Amino acid sequence: MPRTVVKDFLKHTKGCGIFDLYPNISDRDRWNALSDELKNDLISAGEKALNEPWTMLLISDFREFLKTGDRLGFEDKFFPRRRKLNKLVMAECVENKGRFVDDILDGLYLILEETTWCLPAHNTYIRDAKQESMPDVTRPVIDLFCAETGAEIAVCEYLLRPVFVRVSPYISGYVNERLKERIFEPYMNMHFWWMGNGKEPMCNWTSWCTQNVLASVLTRDESFFTEDERRRFLEKAAASCDYFLDEYGDDGGCDEGAQYYSHAALTLFGCLELMRNALEQKGEREFSKVYDEELIRNVANYIVKMHAGDGYYVNFADCSALPGRRTAREYLFGKAVKDESLVGFAACDFKSESTDERLISDEINLFYHVMQAFAYDEMLALPESSVRPEDSWFESMRLMVASDDTYTLSAKAGDNGDSHNHNDVGSFTVYKNGKPFVIDLGVGTYTQKTFSDRRYEIWTMQSQFHNLPTFLDTEKDPKIVSKFGEDPEGDVYNPDIVMQKPGEAHGASDVDCILGSCEETASLTMNIAGAYADPRIRSYVRNVVFKKGGDITICDKYDGELTAVIGIMTYDEPRIISQSDNETVIEVADIGKISIEGVTETNIREFPITDDRLKIAWKHSVYRITATVADEGTCRIVCT
Repeated sequence: MPRTVVKDFLKHTKGCGIFDLYPNISDRDRWNALSDELKNDLISAGEKALNEPWTMLLISDFREFLKTGDRLGFEDKFFPRRRKLNKLVMAECVENKGRFVDDILDGLYLILEETTWCLPAHNTYIRDAKQESMPDVTRPVIDLFCAETGAEIAVCEYLLRPVFVRVSPYISGYVNERLKERIFEPYMNMHFWWMGNGKEPMCNWTSWCTQNVLASVLTRDESFFTEDERRRFLEKAAASCDYFLDEYGDDGGCDEGAQYYSHAALTLFGCLELMRNALEQKGEREFSKVYDEELIRNVANYIVKMHAGDGYYVNFADCSALPGRRTAREYLFGKAVKDESLVGFAACDFKSESTDERLISDEINLFYHVMQAFAYDEMLALPESSVRPEDSWFESMRLMVASDDTYTLSAKAGDNGDSHNHNDVGSFTVYKNGKPFVIDLGVGTYTQKTFSDRRYEIWTMQSQFHNLPTFLDTEKDPKIVSKFGEDPEGDVYNPDIVMQKPGEAHGASDVDCILGSCEETASLTMNIAGAYADPRIRSYVRNVVFKKGGDITICDKYDGELTAVIGIMTYDEPRIISQSDNETVIEVADIGKISIEGVTETNIREFPITDDRLKIAWKHSVYRITATVADEGTCRIVCT
């Protein structure tokens, strides 16, 4: 049955007020109450922003994406405008001397005058269809960043409305006209795929776009919409929130990974908070009970369970191993659902950050900056707390995460139909003492190819670059063992190389997860042959066993006609320290050892990291260990 969680709580309320979660610039008591340290840091950031040039956006920058597939040429000019404007607005709100107003108006009008707020990579009216080469100003596309920009200029106008009114009555009118043209009318009169219809899967776009539309609507002056009109926006938003929640199991697991938690779970929280606040302006307090729902609590707590230590997270799909630090949004979500572990975790992570990170300088959403500022001092004052989460089995994703004082292990037994999917059924990752030991690469910089039918030509998406077997026809090509991986794009079309295939139909079977207490063994067993969809691979049973206080063992049993070659990815350089006819022992820097039994040939190959997005997590080369499974078909990997 489709979920109706948000709609059910909304239908027990009436009316809809306007936004007052945070004060505008005229409420000097609340802005002045921020700590001197925070105010000084915000003013300093604003002063630095004054000296940054406003970027120039040309239509040729927009068109470059379809010519080359490069997204950055446009985005590297689009996003800096928004970051600069945020710093100027926050500085003016805390200082209130008018020093930043002229530059704020320059930035605001530059954004208002952009031909479109939609990124060229998203400029299409049909999901996953080829993008239009030029924007149609008569029929705006609401994509992630059109919605995000709408929220930014709306919150900017809300915060500085008293200042703008003194300058000219036309400023707020211009903002409202752009919002009407690009957000309000398209949202109410058109159907964009991310709104949901109950027939196709949703993703982070649904909650992310919906949150920003609500922020744009609810920050308008009370006379701009009638109460009935605001209510209709709430009702449409509630339906989309429920379509979004349809993608979640009761366990709250996000199949887009920890990095997308910020754009999925936390934007759902943004939707709920904006709706709650607007309803409470009309005395309607029943809606806040949505936070008592177990599903919402589990969606919130997911990020705690994925943490591996020192900023690293269990990662899969397009998620980076370093997806970013926690902010006020996690902290406030934790408070809303009364989850002390999330509250403490978010505050602790926040306190470990640099000043620049605490000011979320790279964030383009002004609403988040305001949230951060008004929770900043409270998070700093919260006493330290450190609680290791219980082991988790996410049935909805068939993902196991288990830890002790030394290791954090994850193992995935789902299918290859995830949002932002990588072909990784059966893969595992290991962190030891908070450091990456056996890794998942994540994804490189997004390009046109990333979201095309050529996605799996990209090496980071392929099963051969996850901790999985690859199957080779060594009878046809005896040298294939030493060559595969040299040309990842070509490997996809090589009939002698069998990797996993994408899609929900290609997944694990006979899955069994056993979790004990914190001191006991955690294990996951699965047959991953179905992910390869090749009749020559009859069975490949993988059993991942974690003995708490001991080691991690992966036992594989293979039945098939092709040669199986185990792959293991590491960040630090591995070195073979001993090798016999049946066992290889490998030392991975100063982190640990990997013993592989039941193999005949072991090789190590370095893969340089040249992509800027991958470099966020992996500052130097990564390495792939490959080991050929002996004819008996049984292989044992032990991580210590």
